[in-house]
This record gives sequence, C-alpha cells and structure tokens, in this order.
Amino acid sequence: MCHKNNRVESVAEHSWRIAMMALLLEDTFSDVDIDKVMRMCVIHDLGECFTGDIPVFLKTDDDRRQEAKLLDEFLDTLPQELSHNMRALYQEMEACQSREAKIFKALDKLEAVIQHNEAPISSWEEHEYDLQRHYAFDVVAFLPG
Repeated sequence: MCHKNNRVESVAEHSWRIAMMALLLEDTFSDVDIDKVMRMCVIHDLGECFTGDIPVFLKTDDDRRQEAKLLDEFLDTLPQELSHNMRALYQEMEACQSREAKIFKALDKLEAVIQHNEAPISSWEEHEYDLQRHYAFDVVAFLPG
C-alpha cells in the first residue's frame, strides 16, 4: 500500500505491525495464546515473499495457487518439526475457528485499513473509497459489542 511520499509498505512491515498489535493486546485477550497469534502474524504472508504482494482485489485463483505451491516447497526445506508446526498454523489460520486465528485475521485486515488511510488520498483508486467504508467488518464481528 502506498504511504506518505508514495512509498509502498513492505510485507515485512505489515507483518511486523500486526505482530506488535497482537503483543499490545495481550492483556485484553488474556484467555488466548498471544504468542500463537504473533506467530500467525509473522508467517501469514510468507508466500508473498516468493510471488510479490498482489493486492487482494487483483489476486486471482492462479496467483493463490502459485503462492501456495511456492510456500509449500519452502516449508518442505525446513526441519520436519518446524515445517509441521508452521503447516498447523496455516491450517488453523485458514479454518479461522480458534480465537487466536480470529484475532490474527482481524488484526491483518484492520492493519490494511490503517495503512491505506495513512496513504495520500490521491493514491486511492476509485473502488477503494467504498471498500474502506466496510472492509474488515466481517472479521471483527466475533468481538463483543
């Protein structure tokens, strides 16, 4: 996403920021494993390191398959236990049933809103004006009022 001075935020910056957001929520969500949430935040976009960061509204099914294939090949190179643990995290994030996965997903989308709103409005595309008004509402709905 474009920031001030037309600088684009990297995948690493996005992942770091949501991991920091998770850390800051440790007391708010004392009933969840915040370390697990932080691990999810750190690894969630790892596939984009191989394919580049394609905006969600431009990413195709072919892009997603290629990213998954390259990520899978990378995970195969890791020690067995580490590979197993990372795959388990990806499965949990995909299912999005645990509180940890729901918190991660909410942080991921909310950070995207934050970074978008930090960008000069002149960098916005026409469809983004409406998108910003409701993006992430679905993933924060699990939180009490």
